[in-house]
Amino acid sequence: MSAPATPGPRRAAADRLEAGLDAWLALARRIARPVARAGGLLILAAAFLVAAEVLLRGLFAVSLGGADELSGYALAIATSWGLAWVLVERGHVRVDALYTRLPGRLVALLDLLALLVLTGFLALLGQRAGLVLAESLAFDSRATTPLATPLWIPQSLWVAGFALHLLVAVPLTLRAGLALLRGDRATVQRLAGSRTLAEEAAAERRGSA
Repeated sequence: MSAPATPGPRRAAADRLEAGLDAWLALARRIARPVARAGGLLILAAAFLVAAEVLLRGLFAVSLGGADELSGYALAIATSWGLAWVLVERGHVRVDALYTRLPGRLVALLDLLALLVLTGFLALLGQRAGLVLAESLAFDSRATTPLATPLWIPQSLWVAGFALHLLVAVPLTLRAGLALLRGDRATVQRLAGSRTLAEEAAAERRGSA
């Protein structure tokens, strides 16, 4: 009776890499959720600020000053802070009328391709945002508003969201790629695929809990 085959060095290394990526993605998920919630609170605060500005102007002809500027910062920061959470939750909008009718292998390949394109696009946006921040720091740029806000403050928070997204997107793409090479389409679907109706319902329940 022959002894059971043991995995070769390459397979063992791949297994360790996948385990490390899974651990990192689990940690990233725990970080991304409160960051996204903080972004939501920023938008809520901006809404209250704008509402207070409108009421004070209409009733007392008084302005708080800077409401439009601060709300613009809040919207930009909250958008970048939500990127990582939307990615790990597979919350991006997709048109999947044809997607659900394609063969499984092709679907997994398209899922990975979509993840690669999205990661590349947002990496480019993050790189441009970083250049804007570097320029503001170099010239000590300030907003041309009564608040004269040092622009590096909101811009650094904005860039931090893109950085967090990359820290999630790159290992996520690598993990999905390794799964595709192994023919593990279920893992590709779990990481990068379009959410099923059951998953959408479960996400709604979690959100309302």
